This record gives sequence, C-alpha cells and structure tokens, in this order.
Amino acid sequence: MSSRIIQFGTSRFLQAHAAFFVHEARQSGQDVGPITVVQISGSSSRSGRVGAFGNPEGYPVIIRGMSNGQPVDRTVHVTSVDRGLSALNHWQELSQLFAEEAEFIISNTGETGYKTWPDEDGFTTDGQIPRSFPAKLAVLLVKRWQASGRPLVILPCELMTGNGRVLKQAVIDCAKPNGVTPAFFKWLDAHVAFAETLVDRIVSEPIEPIGAVAEPYALWAIKRAPGVRLPCTHHGIVLTDDLEPYERLKLHILNLGHTFLAEIWQREGRPTDETVRAILADASIRARLDALYQNEVLPGFAANGVSAKARTYVATTIERFLNPFLDHRIADIAQHHPEKVARRIHAFLAWAEKAGGAPEAPILRQIAARYPLNQVGS
Repeated sequence: MSSRIIQFGTSRFLQAHAAFFVHEARQSGQDVGPITVVQISGSSSRSGRVGAFGNPEGYPVIIRGMSNGQPVDRTVHVTSVDRGLSALNHWQELSQLFAEEAEFIISNTGETGYKTWPDEDGFTTDGQIPRSFPAKLAVLLVKRWQASGRPLVILPCELMTGNGRVLKQAVIDCAKPNGVTPAFFKWLDAHVAFAETLVDRIVSEPIEPIGAVAEPYALWAIKRAPGVRLPCTHHGIVLTDDLEPYERLKLHILNLGHTFLAEIWQREGRPTDETVRAILADASIRARLDALYQNEVLPGFAANGVSAKARTYVATTIERFLNPFLDHRIADIAQHHPEKVARRIHAFLAWAEKAGGAPEAPILRQIAARYPLNQVGS
C-alpha cells in the first residue's frame, strides 16, 4: 500500500522541516513517502518552484549553526519529494492521488491560510475548484470518501493554537453549504484525524528554485489523539499528550521576540535588508529585547508556573537569533504583522492575565494597542 504524503504549500519552511524529516527517515530505511508538493494558489511567481520539485536529484537544504556547542555546516540533498503539482493546473491528478494513495496530509499555508471566501468556495465533485485551501481540502475529502473511505491523518503546520481543530471546522463550514450528505461528516469524524501540531525551526533563506538554509534546531510536536499516527520516526518529532507547553514557549518567546524586532524595524526606519543577527548587533536594541524578556515575558510564564523552562528557552532563543551562519531577514518576519501581533502578543497578555499574575508589560501593551484585535484581518 502506498504511504504517500501530500504536502499543501511550497514554502521553504516545509522544504527544510517536514520533507527534510521524511528524507532522513527514508535514508534510515523507513517506508514513508514519497511526498507530492502542491501549490495551492495560482501564483505565477512560484510556477518554476512547482516544476523543480520533480527533479529526481532532490534539492539542497543547508544546515548551519551551533549544536551542543559545536559548529554545524552541512548540505543535505532532500529526495523525499517526487513531484510538484498546481492545485489549479493539475486538479484531476491531485484528486486521484488524494483519493487513492495519500496516507498523510501536511499543510503550511501561512498566517491567513484558513481564510475562506463563501462566494468563491462553492464546489461540486465534478471538477469545480474552490478558491480557499479549506474548501479545496473539503472537496478532496469528499472525493476520498466516495472513492475508498480509507482513513487519513492530516498534520497542519500553520502556527495557530488548535490548528487541527480549526482546520477541521473550516472544512466542515465549507462542505455544509455544498449539499454534502450527513454520511460524509460521520466518516470525517470517524476516519480522518486532524492532528494538532507545533513546528519550530528557523529557515532563514531560500535557495532558488527550491531549497533552503536552516538552523540545526528542529522540532515537530504532535498531540496524541485517536487516529493520529506519526508519518515517520525522527529525533525531531515528538508525540505528546500536551502540546501547550511547546506552543507557549515558541509563540510567546521565540515568535514574540521576532515580532517585537519586526515592530522596531518597521517603526524606526531600519535598513530594508536587515537581518535578526544584524539588528541585535545594535547594543541598544539587544538591551531592549533582553529587558522585554526579563521584565514582561518571563513574569507571564512565572505566573503560569513554568519559570525555569521559560528561562532556559529564552537563552536558547537568543543563541538561535545570534546564529552567525544564518541571514534571517526581518522583512520576511514582518509579513502579516497584525495577525502575528494578535497570536503572539495579544494572546500572551490574555494568557498571563488569566493566570492572575500578569506583568505590567507596558511595551507589549503599547504594541498590542496599535493593532486592535477587532481590526486584524479587516
């Protein structure tokens, strides 16, 4: 039986994360994959990337940084991907693969990837292609249910709390107005596992047409639940009963720190091509980040009883930010900035306040006030 994985999203992140893990698992002898990478939109800027995924020689991922105090600089040619498809141009081929061969679905569609367009998300199973990712996934799931009804594991990698739960509800909301029978939804509940996951790796640069430069640190935490299976065994993949500790550390320390630096970069006229390492070479900005962690972020973690782990993760984060081998452009981090402020800063403040020991956090509250929640996505 095929163990094919369909990956929605052509991003350099997934190239150096999920597909990288699967490559290393295959190299160790595990029967996993191959991966089909799917471009969800019709963006012409990524059409060359789609075709490049069919190269049997794979694509390069350069791992650079420090691991256990030692420098790492190695290149891996990832061969776990055997083809690239466009959802718009290769819909029939994608539909057949999804219905008959897929065992796992992976997605990373960006900060706004679950957005839907009710007026453009209508579908039938005879070839009409809806606009949004959740609606495309809904029609593909209907096709699978009709063709075989085999179980499926969906592993969303979008950085949002409860990503699996949110994606499943978006799929249901897209399917209901399109005349799908109740039997489909019963099958969806019983046989399709929407896992909740958290991913953590800094992938700083693309290599054209495909490939990436990434740090050695890598984590894929997947929450244990009925029907959830791991696509492979890998030292970077963790199956856990509780995803929240991993999520809080990454979202509210590493990602919050990135968003804080992006705010400074946008508001203070910093160089267009500035990197995280370069901005932190400015002693005054490094001091501002250190003070933010010490005075505003760590007290929030202490209020929630995770002070020691948070302090350790802050130290690891600063080391990752200062990686001398990576050029992580702040312009990339600043994309979808209001949505990131909502998930990284507003959510942190709410979490700390709920614990009853929220810090004063004047700087974080000032940033949050610039991006009111009722205006995000408007």
